[in-house]
Amino acid sequence: MEMRFTILLIEIGLLVVVQIAVLIGILMAVKKSSDKMTAIADDVHQRVVPLLDTASSFVVSTRPKLDTIVNNFTETSEKLKAQVEKIDSTVTDVVDRTRLQVVRADELVSRTMDRVENTTEFVHHTVVSPVRQIAGILQGINTGFNVFFGRRSGNGRGTQRDEMFI
Repeated sequence: MEMRFTILLIEIGLLVVVQIAVLIGILMAVKKSSDKMTAIADDVHQRVVPLLDTASSFVVSTRPKLDTIVNNFTETSEKLKAQVEKIDSTVTDVVDRTRLQVVRADELVSRTMDRVENTTEFVHHTVVSPVRQIAGILQGINTGFNVFFGRRSGNGRGTQRDEMFI
């Protein structure tokens, strides 16, 4: 049994040595990996820090200019809005006045047309109708005299026209 115990102790010792070797290998791999990560971190740090510094200085230097641009844009926008409101008010006023003038012009034209029509009827009834009546009476008297004195009616052209027409 002692032999077994000795063999067991030797096996345990060998296993411990193997375990130590594996742990040393793992330690070496971790150290190598850590060194690579440190090198990469240093490289990133060397490249990114100047870039961040440049970006920061750019933001610091352009911020007042951007603030000025934004303020100017805001003022311009407010002025433009006020002008558009004034123009809208003016256009609305012009349109309203134009509508009123169109209505007035329409009423004026309608009244004028009514007056012209009334005047035409008045002239027709007071001047043209009596003149026609008088012309008809005179024509009748003239025809009566012609018949009474035996003259031919008309101016003699009626027969010539009929002959020329044929």
